[in-house]
Amino acid sequence: MSLNPFSHIDLRVRELGDATEFYRAFLPAIGFTEQWEGEEWRGNSALGTFPSKPFFGFTEDPNHQPNGTRIAFWVNSSAEVDRVAEIIQRAGAKNIEGALSNPEYNETYYAVFFDDPSGNRLEVVHRQK
Repeated sequence: MSLNPFSHIDLRVRELGDATEFYRAFLPAIGFTEQWEGEEWRGNSALGTFPSKPFFGFTEDPNHQPNGTRIAFWVNSSAEVDRVAEIIQRAGAKNIEGALSNPEYNETYYAVFFDDPSGNRLEVVHRQK
Protein backbone atom coordinates (compact mmCIF):
# COMPACT_ATOMS: atom_id res chain seq x y z
CA MET A 1 0.00 0.00 0.00
CA SER A 2 1.37 3.41 -1.00
CA LEU A 3 0.71 6.27 1.39
CA ASN A 4 0.59 9.93 0.44
CA PRO A 5 -0.87 11.88 3.37
CA PHE A 6 -1.08 15.08 1.33
CA SER A 7 -4.20 15.73 -0.74
CA HIS A 8 -4.46 19.45 -1.43
CA ILE A 9 -4.18 23.02 -0.26
CA ASP A 10 -7.32 25.17 -0.38
CA LEU A 11 -6.11 28.78 -0.05
CA ARG A 12 -7.92 32.10 0.07
CA VAL A 13 -6.45 35.17 -1.64
CA ARG A 14 -7.63 38.80 -1.72
CA GLU A 15 -7.38 39.26 -5.49
CA LEU A 16 -7.52 36.38 -7.95
CA GLY A 17 -5.61 38.13 -10.76
CA ASP A 18 -2.50 38.91 -8.68
CA ALA A 19 -2.54 35.47 -7.10
CA THR A 20 -2.90 33.73 -10.45
CA GLU A 21 0.10 35.54 -11.90
CA PHE A 22 2.21 34.74 -8.81
CA TYR A 23 1.22 31.08 -8.47
CA ARG A 24 1.54 30.38 -12.21
CA ALA A 25 5.21 31.35 -11.84
CA PHE A 26 5.85 29.67 -8.46
CA LEU A 27 3.94 26.37 -8.40
CA PRO A 28 5.49 24.71 -11.51
CA ALA A 29 8.94 25.34 -9.98
CA ILE A 30 8.08 23.01 -7.09
CA GLY A 31 6.38 20.26 -9.09
CA PHE A 32 2.78 21.47 -9.48
CA THR A 33 3.06 21.57 -13.27
CA GLU A 34 -0.52 21.06 -14.46
CA GLN A 35 -2.50 24.32 -14.42
CA TRP A 36 -6.27 24.38 -14.15
CA GLU A 37 -8.88 27.08 -13.89
CA GLY A 38 -12.56 27.15 -13.03
CA GLU A 39 -15.12 29.85 -12.51
CA GLU A 40 -14.24 30.37 -8.83
CA TRP A 41 -11.04 28.34 -8.38
CA ARG A 42 -7.60 28.25 -9.96
CA GLY A 43 -4.62 26.11 -9.20
CA ASN A 44 -1.99 23.63 -10.18
CA SER A 45 -1.70 19.88 -9.77
CA ALA A 46 1.29 17.61 -9.51
CA LEU A 47 1.55 14.65 -11.84
CA GLY A 48 -0.48 11.59 -10.98
CA THR A 49 -4.09 10.50 -10.91
CA PHE A 50 -6.92 11.29 -8.56
CA PRO A 51 -7.63 10.60 -5.78
CA SER A 52 -3.94 10.62 -4.73
CA LYS A 53 -2.89 13.44 -7.10
CA PRO A 54 -1.91 16.47 -4.96
CA PHE A 55 -3.03 19.94 -5.94
CA PHE A 56 -2.82 23.55 -4.77
CA GLY A 57 -5.99 25.56 -5.30
CA PHE A 58 -6.87 29.16 -4.53
CA THR A 59 -10.03 31.23 -4.63
CA GLU A 60 -10.80 34.90 -4.13
CA ASP A 61 -12.01 36.28 -0.82
CA PRO A 62 -11.72 40.10 -0.86
CA ASN A 63 -11.93 40.10 2.95
CA HIS A 64 -9.09 37.58 3.38
CA GLN A 65 -6.75 38.41 6.25
CA PRO A 66 -3.44 36.55 6.36
CA ASN A 67 -2.40 35.04 9.68
CA GLY A 68 0.61 33.28 11.16
CA THR A 69 0.01 30.03 9.28
CA ARG A 70 2.88 29.03 6.98
CA ILE A 71 2.75 26.49 4.16
CA ALA A 72 6.15 24.86 3.57
CA PHE A 73 7.27 22.87 0.53
CA TRP A 74 10.26 20.49 0.53
CA VAL A 75 12.67 20.34 -2.42
CA ASN A 76 15.56 17.96 -3.19
CA SER A 77 18.53 20.27 -2.62
CA SER A 78 19.75 23.63 -1.39
CA ALA A 79 20.40 24.55 -5.02
CA GLU A 80 16.67 24.01 -5.67
CA VAL A 81 15.85 26.38 -2.81
CA ASP A 82 18.12 28.97 -4.43
CA ARG A 83 16.49 28.43 -7.84
CA VAL A 84 12.98 28.81 -6.44
CA ALA A 85 14.06 31.89 -4.45
CA GLU A 86 15.00 33.60 -7.71
CA ILE A 87 11.66 32.62 -9.28
CA ILE A 88 9.54 33.91 -6.41
CA GLN A 89 11.46 37.18 -6.33
CA ARG A 90 10.76 37.76 -10.05
CA ALA A 91 7.12 36.70 -9.51
CA GLY A 92 6.54 39.43 -6.92
CA ALA A 93 6.83 37.64 -3.58
CA LYS A 94 6.84 39.95 -0.56
CA ASN A 95 8.88 39.88 2.68
CA ILE A 96 11.48 37.47 1.29
CA GLU A 97 13.89 36.05 3.89
CA GLY A 98 16.73 33.93 2.50
CA ALA A 99 17.54 31.65 0.98
CA LEU A 100 19.62 30.88 4.05
CA SER A 101 20.66 28.25 6.58
CA ASN A 102 18.49 27.94 9.67
CA PRO A 103 20.53 26.01 12.26
CA GLU A 104 18.02 26.99 14.95
CA TYR A 105 15.63 24.50 13.29
CA ASN A 106 18.15 21.85 12.22
CA GLU A 107 21.80 21.90 11.15
CA THR A 108 20.79 20.97 7.57
CA TYR A 109 17.73 23.27 7.31
CA TYR A 110 18.05 25.63 4.31
CA ALA A 111 15.03 27.68 3.27
CA VAL A 112 13.50 30.76 1.73
CA PHE A 113 10.52 32.33 3.53
CA PHE A 114 8.14 34.70 1.75
CA ASP A 115 4.60 36.04 1.39
CA ASP A 116 2.34 35.72 -1.63
CA PRO A 117 0.60 38.89 -2.94
CA SER A 118 -2.21 38.40 -0.37
CA GLY A 119 0.18 38.08 2.58
CA ASN A 120 -0.05 34.28 2.95
CA ARG A 121 3.21 32.94 4.43
CA LEU A 122 5.07 30.33 2.38
CA GLU A 123 8.39 28.54 2.58
CA VAL A 124 10.54 26.35 0.35
CA VAL A 125 12.94 24.17 2.34
CA HIS A 126 15.57 21.51 1.94
CA ARG A 127 16.74 19.50 4.90
CA GLN A 128 18.57 16.21 5.09
CA LYS A 129 17.23 15.04 8.44
